[in-house]
Amino acid sequence: MDDDGTRGGRGPGADRAPGPAAPPPPAHPPRVPHPASGTHPADPHQGDRNQADPYPADRKQADLQPGPAEQWRAGSASAQPVEHRQAGPAPAAPPVEQPAPGAPVDAWLRTPRPQQEPGVWRYGYTPPPPEEAERVSDRSLLVGALIALLSALLLWSLWRNGYLPYRLVPLKLFTPGEWWNPGTSGGPRTIEGSDALTVYEAILFGLLVYGCGRIGNFSELFRRHVAERGQPFLALAAAVAAGLTQLLVWKETLPVVRPVLVLVASVAGGEIYQSQTVVNVIYGLIAAAVLWPFARLGRWRELIAARRGGGTAPAPADPSAPATTTSADQWPELRAAGWTDAADTLTAEVRTGRMNDVDVARLRHAWRLATRRPDRLGPLAESVLRTGGAAALHPSGHRDLPRRTARHDVLTGQVRIGRCADDPHNPYVRRGTGLALDPALLGTSLLAVGPPGAGKSARLVRPAVEALALRALAGQAAVLAVGGAGEPLGPDDAFDVVVRVGHPGSAHDIDLYGGTTAPDEAAAVLAEGLVGDVGSLDSRRAATVLAQLLGPYRAAHGHFPSVPELRELLDGTPAAFAGLRASLEAAGHHAMLRELDARSRQAGGPGDPAPALADRVALLDRPTFAGFFATGPDARPFELRALGQYPLRVRVDLPERGHAEASRLLTRLLLAQFTAITAARTDTSLFVCLVLDDATHAVTAETVRGIRRLRSVNAGAVLALRTVDDVPEALHTPLLGAVGCTAAFSGITTWDGKRFAEAWGKEWVETREVAQHTVFADQPFTRALHALRKLVTGKAVTTDAVTVRQVEKERWSASELAYAVPSGHAVIRLANVDGEHAPPLLVHLDG
Repeated sequence: MDDDGTRGGRGPGADRAPGPAAPPPPAHPPRVPHPASGTHPADPHQGDRNQADPYPADRKQADLQPGPAEQWRAGSASAQPVEHRQAGPAPAAPPVEQPAPGAPVDAWLRTPRPQQEPGVWRYGYTPPPPEEAERVSDRSLLVGALIALLSALLLWSLWRNGYLPYRLVPLKLFTPGEWWNPGTSGGPRTIEGSDALTVYEAILFGLLVYGCGRIGNFSELFRRHVAERGQPFLALAAAVAAGLTQLLVWKETLPVVRPVLVLVASVAGGEIYQSQTVVNVIYGLIAAAVLWPFARLGRWRELIAARRGGGTAPAPADPSAPATTTSADQWPELRAAGWTDAADTLTAEVRTGRMNDVDVARLRHAWRLATRRPDRLGPLAESVLRTGGAAALHPSGHRDLPRRTARHDVLTGQVRIGRCADDPHNPYVRRGTGLALDPALLGTSLLAVGPPGAGKSARLVRPAVEALALRALAGQAAVLAVGGAGEPLGPDDAFDVVVRVGHPGSAHDIDLYGGTTAPDEAAAVLAEGLVGDVGSLDSRRAATVLAQLLGPYRAAHGHFPSVPELRELLDGTPAAFAGLRASLEAAGHHAMLRELDARSRQAGGPGDPAPALADRVALLDRPTFAGFFATGPDARPFELRALGQYPLRVRVDLPERGHAEASRLLTRLLLAQFTAITAARTDTSLFVCLVLDDATHAVTAETVRGIRRLRSVNAGAVLALRTVDDVPEALHTPLLGAVGCTAAFSGITTWDGKRFAEAWGKEWVETREVAQHTVFADQPFTRALHALRKLVTGKAVTTDAVTVRQVEKERWSASELAYAVPSGHAVIRLANVDGEHAPPLLVHLDG
């Protein structure tokens, strides 16, 4: 939203409503192209679209923003239809998005998203290969291979030269005795014996080569130093080895040719060699047989195929052919319900790039809502036939955010915030995988702790706000983002309502009473916001004092008091009390007169919380906030109750620089209102989330109890702190126990690290203890050898005693969290609303 649209009653452009953001150009699919490039009308509000919209028309007008209808029409872009602005030039640096630029939406839809553990980035996830055993060092591998090779050569040399006794005994046991000379070492007597010895030597040579390869681990040596280098080195190395082997074979250094000729002659007869052609064929087969294993090892066929296909581009796939019979881009849910025409329309929209990922998620959600009320199926299908991907739009008319800074998968609601580091603390299956947040995780609430500059806002808070805003555009969530003015929570155009507290151009105020009309309820929430952080005051007594004033004032005037009037009543100003009493007497509110008299009697007594309440209200009774927090007929407050009813995107900017205490008070009040309102709502189909970019001194005992209840009402909160000490010490343990997701950023202190280490618990690990013991020799010769070894190495001869034990150890110690987490990293522990959880993971943040 621009200034003219959001600064309604206080700015010069209060009578104008901003138009929706122009869709991005078609160069970056699957984002929406320029309206003129599509075949459907550019105005998403035309025709009868509202009949099929899952948001009824009455939820897009005055009721979408509680209060007078003029407030919403003047301050929100979703109140009345306006024409799209012309798309501007493409930005110089396109935002990061998911799907990536150039990827069609149909391919994005068909990408697998397997179910995984909490926090795993599911888009295109592929499981890692099985964990390898302990890797042998290259030096040990080479030495082992060399020793095996030298041993094999020595053994073969001894065999060929006849130094091995009884070497022919196995052969003589299976051949006729007349073939051999007498004696165990007698050689062949006949030609048949010579041929048998030739084949026998070839078999033994093959067994020797196999055994040498296995013992020397030549396969691992080849994989590590040849195959891993890839092509063309692999093919070239295999070709060199093949040439050397062919040379040794035809030089008869390797027993291959003669044994083959002997076997062929024994089967087909010696007359077969009278034909030179047959001999040439046999030689060719021998050469091919020797060459074949090297061709397989070098992958020559793949290299040749790649070389041949490298000059031509691959043929594009037929867009009309679905990947599978249940391909997601075919909209099988519509086809199963019989709406084939609507499914065909959406399929064409997807494949021509006229729909983006938000459109897909929004229409799927709209269809799920319509199936619960069959009377809406027909209008929704008709709207799809008329407007295509522009059907069932968000009340604001927006189809995407103006800019994304993180990778999103709107189909699953995930936002990728980083990548799990290759660290021993992380399980093997999580190393290198993406880490993502989704509503199932945020539903347990998230606490992020880190010093300024650690990246909480840019790398975690803003991506979470973006993901929730995209879910809101899809009709599945509502988000309230609270931060200081100028904090990077997103541009104005990414929100439906922007409240700038203390800014004269703000179109909306904050309702101090949460939009309720019940004095007791308003008093309880307001007391929590005003003095909930004061441990010496009982918030229940403070709520009683406020109720004794709010009830009579509302009965007399029809609304709650403004900030100056409430301050006067809390201070016990005689004129204020006299005027209120006169109004009550004139209207005949005798019950409220008793409440006011009770407050008069208790005022000034020991332990009276009214002075502390007045001091806190005085923080809001400043010239900067003049005109804000109004409660009369001209008030323009944003009521927080709207979040539980409509998919709103709301941002509140607090004046932290000039009014830090007032900003903390308002943050505490918004948190208290949020927990109270979400717990009281009856329709929990919409996920609602509160994001506090700075929750310093905002957490109280009551809000901690409220945060615990959020997961049961489909809501969550994201709290960012500089240190856990920003929360009262008595609430450290309850707060860490109330949230399901925690994040410790680099740079935290050991005191904060200790609290996280205790919250994350311990695990059983295997430890190895090595003790070295000096060896004392008894024999003179052994003592001499030990003395010589000590003289050469400088160390005494020792033996190692290894002890392996299972011990319970902290997952992350306080010192590791304080000193071992690199810059730009965080240790994040996640859990979802179903009770599944992931261990604390070291994550490189790239959100």
